Amino acid sequence: MGAYILRRFLLIIPTLLGIMIINFALVQFVPGGPVEQMLARIQGEGDVFGGISGAGEDVGEETFGSDSEYIGARGLDKEFIEQLEVDFGFSRIVCEEGYEGAPDLDDPACVKEDIGMGERFLIMMGNYLRLDFGESYFRSIGVLELVMEKLPVSITLGLWSTLIAYAVSIPLGIRKAVHDGSTFDTWTSGVIIVAYAIPGFLFAILLLVLFAGGSYWQIFPLRGLTSDNFEDLSLLGKIGDYFWHIALPVIASTISAFATLTLLTKNSFMDEIKKQYVMTARAKGLSERRVLYGHIFRNAMLIVIAGFPAVFISVFFGGSIIIETIFSLDGLGRLGFEAAVARDYPVIFGTLFVFGLLGLVVGILSDLMYVFVDPRIDFEKREG
Repeated sequence: MGAYILRRFLLIIPTLLGIMIINFALVQFVPGGPVEQMLARIQGEGDVFGGISGAGEDVGEETFGSDSEYIGARGLDKEFIEQLEVDFGFSRIVCEEGYEGAPDLDDPACVKEDIGMGERFLIMMGNYLRLDFGESYFRSIGVLELVMEKLPVSITLGLWSTLIAYAVSIPLGIRKAVHDGSTFDTWTSGVIIVAYAIPGFLFAILLLVLFAGGSYWQIFPLRGLTSDNFEDLSLLGKIGDYFWHIALPVIASTISAFATLTLLTKNSFMDEIKKQYVMTARAKGLSERRVLYGHIFRNAMLIVIAGFPAVFISVFFGGSIIIETIFSLDGLGRLGFEAAVARDYPVIFGTLFVFGLLGLVVGILSDLMYVFVDPRIDFEKREG
């Protein structure tokens, strides 16, 4: 088992490198890079994908307008654009040999030198190996600090959604397997399938309308993770306030999670119930409960329990931008969306590296969970 785990850890390196290369290359070809985004913000008109109304009219060549490759650069100083490219890491300032002092584009002895895509990628990966994930282009805050700031929301939605889904789906799936074909099995299947078919954002809006003062009852708060006076509350008050705020968003993000897990549990139990060892246990006079939970449970729950780390990580890092927006929650979902729209490369690639690494490690943890649940599994023999 140790050799298998070592091989899996060594495979993380090329896998993560491949993920970063593919995504880095794809992002470079998306129109409207971070420099154009910044220029569009400075101009305050139009956007990076179209012209700027009224900008650039009667602009002379000395204002760096007519020949600029950036749509948003009309009317801005050429030196300012070059310095912006240096600040964003697309160029460097190179000075003559023997030059003393800080490199300065205003000095004739210094020139701007573009940095190629491959070199920028190597510089970025070198920084990541030193756990230096850089600083957001537009927020003046470190990437890790920014992620840590958004984690409470993602932890809340991911953890509670996963726990509730497992707590409801596993007992429900077991009972459906035991009573397969009964009225209970039929109507519960209908309920969970309907819940699965309801879009999460639509259900979230329905909850707001019904229970957050939309048109009916104002039972739950409309937005945020805690109240404004959270710090002044007692310990029990803080716990109550926390659950009061997360109730609706967690329900909205969990509503569609029951169907897959419930049916997986049911089918897994039904497959085990039909096996010979179950018939043998019953023939020995064991009670149905002893057969179900003493013999069937461990084998049937193998695939369900072992998949918990992967399920949690997918919910945790795949936060719904729509749910977060509807309930005014500032989590990783909104962070990723805003970073992609703004072309905030440090945030995009920094979070991709961290979450990609965690996802690969969780894959190894899932295998270890299989062995923990059923020690008879030996991945080294399977590979052989």
